[in-house]
Amino acid sequence: MGLQQRVYSVLIVSASQQFTAALEAVLPRPVFSLVQAVTNISAAKRAVTQQEYDFVLVNSPLPDDPGLRFAMDVSGSGCTVALVFVRSELHDQVYDRVMAHGVFTLPKPAPRQLITQALYWMESAREGLRRFEKKTLSLEEKRAEIRLINRAKWLLISSRGMEEPEAHRYLEKQAMDRCVSKRVIAQEIVASAQPFEP
Repeated sequence: MGLQQRVYSVLIVSASQQFTAALEAVLPRPVFSLVQAVTNISAAKRAVTQQEYDFVLVNSPLPDDPGLRFAMDVSGSGCTVALVFVRSELHDQVYDRVMAHGVFTLPKPAPRQLITQALYWMESAREGLRRFEKKTLSLEEKRAEIRLINRAKWLLISSRGMEEPEAHRYLEKQAMDRCVSKRVIAQEIVASAQPFEP
């Protein structure tokens, strides 16, 4: 039941007020309670630069653009799941174009039950992206730690004349003796290093 506790932000991009109202009525509350609606792609582009959305729902076409490139771009940003509503006679063609970019499509008019099912799929996709984001952050943190430790080793090599294996052992021993991580020791070494003066 963890997903029911989440609140998703939604951007609806539709020139039709009637479509927007019908779509808002389908969005289950309070899960989809942060909803913003715009009427064209230009406004949608401005909106996504000001805020990150979990879901972007596009009623294609729009007055200034079909909206497909916009949906592919926001879906490719890594954090947003996009769904394009397209006329049924164009659905297969649009699906073939946007599917590889991770964009969901529905033919319109779409029954309420199908929209609800698509929203469930989108929730699953968004949670998958959220897990991937956490793993990516962990990898970035690990890389930053490796860079910090390598910098500390370089400082030990250059300032104390140690060899690389000796500098490595020094970091490990200090961390073990003080019951802290190598990162803490490396931060202290880097912080205490004197700036190089030619």
